[in-house]
Amino acid sequence: METKEILSNEIGFSMPRIGDKAPEFTAVTTQGEINFPSDYKGNWVILFSHPADFTPVCTSEFMTFAHLEEKFNKANCKLVGLSVDGLYSHIAWLRTIKDKIKFNGMKDIEVKFPLIEDITMNVAKKYGMIQPGEHKTQAVRAVFFIDPESTVRAIIYYPLSLGRNFDEIYRALIAMQTSDKFNVATPADWEPGKDVIISPAGSCGMAEERMTNADDLDCEDWFFCTKKLDKDLVLKEVLKS
Repeated sequence: METKEILSNEIGFSMPRIGDKAPEFTAVTTQGEINFPSDYKGNWVILFSHPADFTPVCTSEFMTFAHLEEKFNKANCKLVGLSVDGLYSHIAWLRTIKDKIKFNGMKDIEVKFPLIEDITMNVAKKYGMIQPGEHKTQAVRAVFFIDPESTVRAIIYYPLSLGRNFDEIYRALIAMQTSDKFNVATPADWEPGKDVIISPAGSCGMAEERMTNADDLDCEDWFFCTKKLDKDLVLKEVLKS
């Protein structure tokens, strides 16, 4: 029995892996019913969960996501939130955020992306967002990056007490899009404009060629070669005009 099946049987939830198709569901949200991921095919999606409405860390995160929504949209990425609270709680909480809450220089923030009602925890269990060691009835701060073909490309999990780093979420999105567009990898702390990594040589001859004749490469050794990738070109390719 595979590890994924063992987790599903023993703990009561499944967890999609990188490379899996995003689990399908239909859900009521603050923006109407959605069929996921089919409604978002052709777009990147960040599906993220939070523990509960009317909690301070979650409030700070939703304000930040809403503030950055246009930036994510320009990168062909839609935002979809989830918690195990009900629709009317969601609506009341989002109204409170807009009418009363100030954070980090932001105020009057209107959350326009859908927030899923998941009282039954059906969606949270499909995505392994309920971590019994952390809490039995609240979703941890999960982030799923789902590509235009509805494939899970990256997963980040945070404990209930830790607010997410949104610069890193955006950086990861742009890095994965850059890898797809230019067939490269991105090194530690990569940002647009920094050098990218090319795949290791697949033969001795290719390794020798890279080390001696590849003028566009900077090779520290046969397996570690980088090249420049213009920032403007990256942004032109991955951002909507």
